[in-house]
Amino acid sequence: MDALVPVQSAGQRLPVRLVSASLHRCIGSVSIRRSVSGFAMDTRISSRAPSQFTIRSQQSDLKESLGVASSSDLRIKEWEVDMYQNELAISQGIRIRRKPPSKAPLGYSGPFELRLLNGQVADSPSNILEEITWFKDQEVSRMKELNPIEALKKAVENAPPTKDFVGALRTAHQRTGFPGLIAEVKKASPSRGIFKENFDPVEIAQAYERGGAACLSVLTDQKYFKGGFENLEAIRSAGVKCPLLCKEFVVDPWQIYYARTKGADAVLLIAAILTDLEITYLLKLSKKLGLAALVEVHDEREMGRVLGIEGIELVGINNRSLETFKVDISNTKKLLEGEHGRQIREKDMIVVGESGLFTPDDIAYVQAAGVKAVLVGESIVKQNDPEKGIAGLFGKNISQT
Repeated sequence: MDALVPVQSAGQRLPVRLVSASLHRCIGSVSIRRSVSGFAMDTRISSRAPSQFTIRSQQSDLKESLGVASSSDLRIKEWEVDMYQNELAISQGIRIRRKPPSKAPLGYSGPFELRLLNGQVADSPSNILEEITWFKDQEVSRMKELNPIEALKKAVENAPPTKDFVGALRTAHQRTGFPGLIAEVKKASPSRGIFKENFDPVEIAQAYERGGAACLSVLTDQKYFKGGFENLEAIRSAGVKCPLLCKEFVVDPWQIYYARTKGADAVLLIAAILTDLEITYLLKLSKKLGLAALVEVHDEREMGRVLGIEGIELVGINNRSLETFKVDISNTKKLLEGEHGRQIREKDMIVVGESGLFTPDDIAYVQAAGVKAVLVGESIVKQNDPEKGIAGLFGKNISQT
């Protein structure tokens, strides 16, 4: 028989069906209570939107709730909860695994035994986004030890106000008649290598601003994109007036606080690696901290999920396939047709076209499809004169001078 575990989400108590009664016997009726990033939460497993960072309790709390007899029992129970959570994420269409698969603890016998015996769990990343996500989980764990959340909260309290990222895009669109430009400060990418050897992030940011960029995107991942939070801080400290997007792979609420302390005005949330519940929570956290959130999608399923989440103002459509890394800007048009396009217009969302934009014809194509902003990096950062690169991208000078 299937079993039910009580769930409390947004003030509701809902039942969740477990994969088997054995898992219910293993877990029981458990309230996993945790304070995440400063918000007291009573978060239990949700069938609609499992959460990687809200489901886990401190080990001592879990031990007390479950009445664990031994550390091996605890390991088995925690591992099985993680496995079940992965099943829920898969059912939501999320293909990116947040962590490398781990072997079952010694002595495990339960509902996931057959899958393990059949060898259905790949132990290497399926694509570059999954590889980055696995690394980011480990990196964030290390950074959290060096920068405790309580210290970040105090820093946020003393931080200057954020700039209006969404407002800047709307203003630029109205002023120029073109999509507002989010110009990306990016030294490299995993697929294209180094874009600019003589890379000065402040100099590039200032050139973008002179060239008419409404906002800037700053890569903060060091391993794969040769970026860093020091670039974000340096650009903000240099007096650049454009609002700044922290281009990071967010897997933990801690990163939202950290981005805010480093001068960000907006953050990126990637639907391919975050569940609906996580996106909803991170949106609320971002809003509390004064940050805008750009929610990125790659396909129709992700677009459908995102349109069902309240509070989203910015939706980015990435034209790069996660599986093949091929770029096809017709993806933007496909995702904005029909019911999806109608909902976006009805909600007055700003759609941001991403990847594969190199010419005025490319800009015209995605604008006709319905975008009001574009995020562009490679085609302008590689130019000797980024100001001229922006003018070449749009076919005219869009600066305010």
